[in-house]
Amino acid sequence: MAKLPSPSSEEVSPDLEKLLELSRTVHGRASLASTNAMPALLKSVAKASNLQIQSSSLKLVRNLCAGEVSNQDSFIRNGGVEVVSDVLSDLGFDSDLGIGVVRMGLQVLGNVCLGGEDHRKAVWDRFFPDELLRISRIRRLEVVDPLCMVLWTCSDGMDERVAQICGSRGLGIVAEIVRTASEVGSQEHWLVMLFSKICFEESSFSQLFNELGSATAAADVMNNRDDYYSAPQSFLLSFLSERLSCKLDEISVSNEFALSVYGVLKKAYEIIDFSSQGKSGLPTGSPSIDVLGYSVTILRDVCAMEDQGRSKIEGSVNVVESLLSLGFLDFLLDVLRSLEPPEIIRKSMSQGENNAVRTYSDSWKLCPYKGFRRDIVAVIVNCLYRRKHVQDEIREKNGILLLMQQCVADEHNPFLREWGIWTMRNLLEGNEENQRVVAEMELQGSVEVPELTKLGLRVEVDQKNRRAKLVNIS
Repeated sequence: MAKLPSPSSEEVSPDLEKLLELSRTVHGRASLASTNAMPALLKSVAKASNLQIQSSSLKLVRNLCAGEVSNQDSFIRNGGVEVVSDVLSDLGFDSDLGIGVVRMGLQVLGNVCLGGEDHRKAVWDRFFPDELLRISRIRRLEVVDPLCMVLWTCSDGMDERVAQICGSRGLGIVAEIVRTASEVGSQEHWLVMLFSKICFEESSFSQLFNELGSATAAADVMNNRDDYYSAPQSFLLSFLSERLSCKLDEISVSNEFALSVYGVLKKAYEIIDFSSQGKSGLPTGSPSIDVLGYSVTILRDVCAMEDQGRSKIEGSVNVVESLLSLGFLDFLLDVLRSLEPPEIIRKSMSQGENNAVRTYSDSWKLCPYKGFRRDIVAVIVNCLYRRKHVQDEIREKNGILLLMQQCVADEHNPFLREWGIWTMRNLLEGNEENQRVVAEMELQGSVEVPELTKLGLRVEVDQKNRRAKLVNIS
């Protein structure tokens, strides 16, 4: 077997290379454990003459602690936590080699923490919060995921440590991680696990979102509204939106999370300038517009989760009903009414053929990004699904024609027609009163909605009295 590295070596020795190769297998790790190699390795880490040797020695320690309990135990017994802490405390973060040492040190701690509660406590007591906060301020991709691994493995299943992470000092660390991730674009495994836990399950989204805000946000809203929200806030929402969209059938969200996002949406709607048409979809490059858009897509998916019966657990709070109790439907309909009509309706208006479009306000807003109208309609679709009281409320709020007018193609809102069709299906399904209103609607002009035929329905108009009726094609 190769010799253990000498702390005074000037370069990575062939013996160390052989040990690294051996440590990559389960058998090799067990073999090295039988020789009680850990104390000498930790001495090599502490006394290494340069960063390259230190990094390689830490890599060997990391490998040995990967699932090998005897090595994990030996690491704790021989002061490994203190050794790694001292190395990282003395380290500068201004070189690639230095960052490599930080990465290896964090990976060592992450592997050791998997050994059990005693290991996690030793790491947590030494590193949280000050050392972890210092490391979290390193704006490098290589540091983000192993740092999240340490936070996750130390706190998994431990309510007290989860509460510490969700407290002011812990969220300060997480906020720095978000800032780094927003710059380097990281969405690796441990980061995903940590963010999902904090935001979806632990009801700490609002505090974290506010922590990421600009200190000058109040002044910015009076000057440049695009700067009201920060890039890290936009990144956090985009991350959560993508996570929900990809794992819709696996994630559970808290009621507090949904209500907090609704609060963000309303605030973003107040401060956004709707005077110009967005040229692209999300992300747009404007943090405030992206915050608006990702808030909508998150709520769209949250309501879709409710559609799938995800929160039918006894005693659970129905998230959609909570949103609706706070005027969510009124807000969505008001937003839709305030937007400039789709192009096909604008053309009919210019020809004086359609008085029905008066359901829109006189002062129209433009979609700040491509797909904004479609996303609002999609949220309404999911709120409608098998909720008769929502169907009835839309009728009572004179929203039926408004929703019918979304069953058209619009170049600024890809797939608007398809979402509009689904809206009408959910609006009319099992609701005879809504069907009657549509059938008896007096049309003042011609707004083509042939897509209703895909629902098995057709609107026939009496040319004499201009009254309409809904006919079942079948």
